[in-house]
Amino acid sequence: MFENLSDRLDSVFKKLKGHGTLNEKNIEDGLKQVRMALLEADVNYKVAKNVISDIKTRALGQEVMQSLTPGQQVIKIVNDEFTKMMGSSHQELNLDNKSMGSVMLVGLQGSGKTTTAGKLARYLRKQGRKPFLVPVDVYRPAAIDQLTKLGKQMDVPVFASTTEMKPLKICQDAQLAAREKGCDTLILDTAGRLHLDDELMAELEGIKTGINPSEILLVADAMTGQDAVNIAGEFDKRLDINGFVLTKMDGDARGGAALSIKAVTGKPLKFIGVGEKTTALEAFHPDRMASRILGMGDTLSFIEKAQSAVDEKEAKALEKKLRKNAFTLEDFKNQMQSVRKMGSIKDLIGMLPGVNKKMLKDLNISDREFSRIEAIINSMTPEERAKHAIIKSSRKKRIALGSGTTVQDVNKLLKSYTQSMKMIKKFNKGGMRSLKGMLPF
Repeated sequence: MFENLSDRLDSVFKKLKGHGTLNEKNIEDGLKQVRMALLEADVNYKVAKNVISDIKTRALGQEVMQSLTPGQQVIKIVNDEFTKMMGSSHQELNLDNKSMGSVMLVGLQGSGKTTTAGKLARYLRKQGRKPFLVPVDVYRPAAIDQLTKLGKQMDVPVFASTTEMKPLKICQDAQLAAREKGCDTLILDTAGRLHLDDELMAELEGIKTGINPSEILLVADAMTGQDAVNIAGEFDKRLDINGFVLTKMDGDARGGAALSIKAVTGKPLKFIGVGEKTTALEAFHPDRMASRILGMGDTLSFIEKAQSAVDEKEAKALEKKLRKNAFTLEDFKNQMQSVRKMGSIKDLIGMLPGVNKKMLKDLNISDREFSRIEAIINSMTPEERAKHAIIKSSRKKRIALGSGTTVQDVNKLLKSYTQSMKMIKKFNKGGMRSLKGMLPF
């Protein structure tokens, strides 16, 4: 996501920071490169032109010319203007103070509406709401089956639609069923078409009039680039949508649609899909995304992911164990599982400020590696997990055989674990001074 754009901008800013002072020519040359980078990232031409104009106006003003660190000041201005271009701040769903809220998902066929419905149900449940999934796509039986399976998988109730029912009738009956089940938020997975047509729009307009949904979100495929932005404009004209969800953002290294969509339509991007799992839906924060694009990291998102993956009571119990140097291999496995819930290690490290992008390109920590470690620890006896020192040659052979790995793999895990324990011990003795000595920056 935005990988190519980040790389281009990084090289531009390195040149700007290399100048002790900046003049008009330095700034104009740098901004030409920024403009080219935006266009290559598939940002709408007018949007790119306007944002560069705004950056130039500020960059040629006193805040840069008289700054002691002009290069850094230009980066700050670019960060501000990128944030503004993407919508300034995150726009929450408007479901407050409503006994029965509803989110109507619309979009073309294949954009990811059904998967997004499931992801949104999980997201809203974490927000304290009680979602009710409603399959409204009567033209594609697989859509009803898919949403029903997703609901069972996540233990979220699903309305029993059939292909013989009319879409508006499904929505109206679902409202009554939701109240009976004690649910407070309908998620309507409407039908898509292969292209925009009057029949599709008339059906969606009928549902909007009959249900009066709290939110209408257009789900669009980020991989289609500026086509997604054009489609968004057409849907907005007919339905006056409240915002967007861009799917497959993890597969789009350019990301121009995400950068352009707010500036072109005036409607906010509210969520992005970053993977196939039901947990892979992120609230879109323009300020955080601008920071990630410019290599400044996204610490807040990192913390939120950590908080959602780690139980507070477990964290306090773990802290006590760490202080007493009683962190076992079982604890090591449990923490690894918590990290896996947070998503890709590469993406998580990329959220941290100051991380070298070239290093990330070579970093490849796969789920298979985690599974291997888990298998090794699972093949140990409870005593071995608690007292790793007793694991000698014969035990290592048994553990390797039981986990389908090699003795070298077992040795590698034990070495990583003992090194971690040494670092923890050092930190407990020396506090922050010791920690600073261990950090790679």
